[in-house]
Amino acid sequence: MNFTESEERRALRAAVAQLGARYGFGYANAKAREHQPLSELWEEAGKLGYLGVNLPEEYGGGGAGIYDLALVQEELSAAGCGLLMMVVSPAICGTVIARFGTEEQRRRWLPGLADGSSIMAFGITEPDAGSNSHRITTTARRDGADWLLTGRKVFISGVDQASHVLIVSRTEDARTGKLKPVLFAVPTDAPGFEYRPIGMDVTMPDRQFALFLDDVRLPAEALVGEEDAALAQLFAGLNPERILASAFAVGIGRYALDASVRYAKERRVFRDAPIGAHQGVAHPLAQIRIELELARLMMQKAAVLCDEGEEMGAAEAANMAKYAAAEASIRAVDQAVQTHGGNGLASEYGLGSLLSAARVSRIAPVSREMILNFVAQFSLDLPKSY
Repeated sequence: MNFTESEERRALRAAVAQLGARYGFGYANAKAREHQPLSELWEEAGKLGYLGVNLPEEYGGGGAGIYDLALVQEELSAAGCGLLMMVVSPAICGTVIARFGTEEQRRRWLPGLADGSSIMAFGITEPDAGSNSHRITTTARRDGADWLLTGRKVFISGVDQASHVLIVSRTEDARTGKLKPVLFAVPTDAPGFEYRPIGMDVTMPDRQFALFLDDVRLPAEALVGEEDAALAQLFAGLNPERILASAFAVGIGRYALDASVRYAKERRVFRDAPIGAHQGVAHPLAQIRIELELARLMMQKAAVLCDEGEEMGAAEAANMAKYAAAEASIRAVDQAVQTHGGNGLASEYGLGSLLSAARVSRIAPVSREMILNFVAQFSLDLPKSY
């Protein structure tokens, strides 16, 4: 593993950072307060090829990997304007379709996901299932050549921006009578498909929705991938999800740390010296820099393993990266508020709105506790506890 990024990747970082700087936290925060998506940034990032950098070239993508997509996410987030739907549309849905979709599905979906002209949301969480995906009850049954899909989903991001939602559901196995997972691309304007916004106290541009599916009729080609291989297909999208979520969190941490350092260099209270000269301010910021770099390294390791097809190694690293990035991000934002004192909660600085946004990363897309369960079971070979 080379710890020096290639010239191409360094150039990509610089270009994305410049794009992020033109929009910045002020733009994103104003949008978030109005519950409006970052549409202008999304559109420009798509036109520049950043959103689909991980998707195959023959379908309009950049032909690179999850590492490069995470790089884009990290730099935008570090500029204060990370794109949540990058986690969902190109990372989860794009990866699944590129790997398991039919040729027709690839040609239909991937170009739009690559240039941002099409957004696909992802629906897995259910009100009565939570983190236990084995309890999913959204069910598809055959009706002639079609499928009928019925169920509920909750906390689904960006449905109002999406033309389709990649829904995780189940079908009955005729041999065993047990339900097995399958994936369907469901149009958001399909009869029987309804979505309602969930009121949230988090200041974020992208809204969360509850979905209601009542015998939504889908053609056979809405089934993504193989009917008997959906569990493997589902997991193929979850490693990129965790890696992109880590990049988002690392970026937020970097943004908060940079804001703290600037303020600590300028603010003077005692001895006519900047407050950053005092160890009580400097040491916590130095510690956060270390923690963010550690989380970033694990995120990069996870991305490399993912791109090399090391599924189990990538799963372990992606979960660890997501855990580390969430904790470092939360600490970074909290310390940024503390460094600014009263100004840390003033609207002028905007750091107060980051408190809840950073806190989300400890819960979604997978909770800290479920990551610890994974590491205990698969890394330490301890008995399953849940």
